[in-house]
Amino acid sequence: MTKTQGARLTPETVVATALRLLDERGLEAVTTRAVADALGVRMNTVLWHIKNKARLLELMADAVAGEIPYDGLPEDGTQRARELLRRYRRALLAHRDGAALVTGTYAADPGTLRFADAVLAALTARGDSAEAAAWTMYALIYFTLGLTQEEQAVSSADEPRLHGAVLAGEYPALRQALPHLTGNTFEDRFTDGLDRLLR
Repeated sequence: MTKTQGARLTPETVVATALRLLDERGLEAVTTRAVADALGVRMNTVLWHIKNKARLLELMADAVAGEIPYDGLPEDGTQRARELLRRYRRALLAHRDGAALVTGTYAADPGTLRFADAVLAALTARGDSAEAAAWTMYALIYFTLGLTQEEQAVSSADEPRLHGAVLAGEYPALRQALPHLTGNTFEDRFTDGLDRLLR
């Protein structure tokens, strides 16, 4: 790549390339060197635009949040918060290891801030104080990230393995709850969790 071609590189191009690598090869494969190779530039050129890998991951996480649409949201605050979290989960699931990417960052950037602001506005619209809305938002986001990260990491063999391990050991409470722990989908768990947090 010529110097002129390299000069046209932007942070947005770097982030878009990193997200493509994420989707193709997973989070562990996303390095500044791999992004530079994919762009056909030197690693220092990539670093000039995004400073370091930690900042690259923050910008990627913010780009994922930036994919959340805000059109057609319900007027009711509780229903609006519920729909925002559904859209957040869909944005995470749209990328391989999307939840693991976002969980490992602290992105105080426009896409992330817009989402947080929308959730807080929905919660205060239903009558929560600013303090209660802040704590509820934390719980909703942490729940969604954790559930989605597990959903993206789980294999089809994990549920039978859990079932066998519980039945083979002395876990009476787990044995009693086993049909409820394994007889549902991640969508079921997500919906139930939102119901419990947004009562």
